[in-house]
Amino acid sequence: MTNGEHAITGADLDWDSAAATFDDEPDHGLRDPEVRRAWASRLRSWLPDRASDVLDLGCGTGSLSLLAAEQGHRVTGVDRSPAMVDLARAKLAGRDAVFLAGDAAAPPVGEERFDVVLVRHVLWALPDPGRVLRHWRGLLRPGGRFVLVEGVWDTVADAGPAGIPADRLTGLLAPLAGQVRVESLSDDEALWGKPVADERYAVVATA
Repeated sequence: MTNGEHAITGADLDWDSAAATFDDEPDHGLRDPEVRRAWASRLRSWLPDRASDVLDLGCGTGSLSLLAAEQGHRVTGVDRSPAMVDLARAKLAGRDAVFLAGDAAAPPVGEERFDVVLVRHVLWALPDPGRVLRHWRGLLRPGGRFVLVEGVWDTVADAGPAGIPADRLTGLLAPLAGQVRVESLSDDEALWGKPVADERYAVVATA
């Protein structure tokens, strides 16, 4: 994708190979009770109060899907990595959740529509994020919402900063949503299991 200054994509990363150790990162696996509580609290504030249909795109191993399911929501997760999908299915066995292998930019959900499109650290890695957001908007029911967790961080070796700045994302959402709210996450150490100095944020936008 183009993040405004740098052309960076996650398309070449081998996510199947990364699946086995993906949850080792504190904010991926949510194994630390404090990190898990921090994400559960944020998610509760972002998702509807009533039981809703949540589409978790780029769901990885299903950690956020599990939190959403524990809060009473029905979850459909999509990830391009079959290995990630297998881990997510195991993690949510017995829950009201379905996981599909497919492209987050064009998820294989047919005519199904959702109350929430939930995406964490995925949009930055997709080509043409404006087009992707328009497609995702079509997957929302009237009054549905985007919950997008993104940022700009130095994790791609020799490629400069990766990510998408908040002002660019809100600009892309402006034609698609009536209300757009940005919530800074950089100063909440509990979410990441460590202090962070880069830009991390959530956007909650009502269609």
